[in-house]
Amino acid sequence: MFFGTMASPTPKIAKETLPTPHMLSLWSQFPSHIGEPRRGCALAYAVRGFFQNGGHWCYVVVLKDRSDSQLAAGLQAIADLPSIDLIGVPDLSGKPAEALDQQQMVVDHCEDLGNRFAILDSHLGDAPAEIGARGSAITGRNGALYYPWVRVNGFTGDLETVPPCGHVAGVINRVDRTRGVHKAPANEVLSGVIDLEYRLTNHDQESLNPQGVNCLRAFPGRGIRIWGARTLSSQSDWMYVNVRRLFLTAARWLDWNLLEMDFEPNDSRLWARIERKLTEFFAEQYRMGALKGASLKEAFYVKCDAETNPPELRESGQVITEIGLAPAVPFEFIVVRLIRGSRGASASGNSTTVTTT
Repeated sequence: MFFGTMASPTPKIAKETLPTPHMLSLWSQFPSHIGEPRRGCALAYAVRGFFQNGGHWCYVVVLKDRSDSQLAAGLQAIADLPSIDLIGVPDLSGKPAEALDQQQMVVDHCEDLGNRFAILDSHLGDAPAEIGARGSAITGRNGALYYPWVRVNGFTGDLETVPPCGHVAGVINRVDRTRGVHKAPANEVLSGVIDLEYRLTNHDQESLNPQGVNCLRAFPGRGIRIWGARTLSSQSDWMYVNVRRLFLTAARWLDWNLLEMDFEPNDSRLWARIERKLTEFFAEQYRMGALKGASLKEAFYVKCDAETNPPELRESGQVITEIGLAPAVPFEFIVVRLIRGSRGASASGNSTTVTTT
């Protein structure tokens, strides 16, 4: 999902004023669906970079301007689209402070819905000493920051410096399909990138990586690569992009596959069905390499019974399932409580909650 802007919370916007999401499956569809790409159009470069790096399909929303209200309208326009999992906003405000607020708005959107992840860019001209503070200023588990901007062939034949979110999203989408969401989207070549805004050193990497900044690095003979897979979260459970997105993917799967159980009696038969479905799903994730352990028992557990669903919770219309997972990286259990209630799927940390309707 690619936009053209965003900011802090704003009043809900009437549906008739919302922009239209356009689904593209090929870069060649951009001119007919969106408009002719032009010099300086970060949105067009992001979409092109997405497809250059193996992206399969994406939604594009064109905003009237870079205002907070327009970004809020764009986010509201995609709120009900169930298939979106990555969000990039290459056309942010030109003012660093405003752009930071807009990035926080995107991350908040992902946190509120609980099943999306934001791919964030640095601000053009950010020096290595400045970008760490930007990452630290954005709060939330469902986002990652990539630095620096990339230099690509422009639409008029010259080089342009553009935000990398589209290229990174394309890599992530490709890795999801070819290796699985559990594979960290790092040490992957960025196609279509000629150079970087800054050539980062090992010293820069050592400083920025612990601050949650994912560096883009140029290595002689190995191309330009994504060299980090950290989220913005300060929680150790959610430090890595692949671990966090594994849970978000599970939440989307649950949201879709448990729909058939809506309005079923909240009793032991329902709990057994939920346990069976979740066990099948996580067993498949284990076989794909997403979970570690010498056996299924070491890789995960699923618990949905009278203990996780006392009478007071059943009366509120919720079904709670506790799951414990040992993600491939890091090798440690993260305990998750899965709540089936009136809202969409979400995942949160430490005694984590995954909510599904």
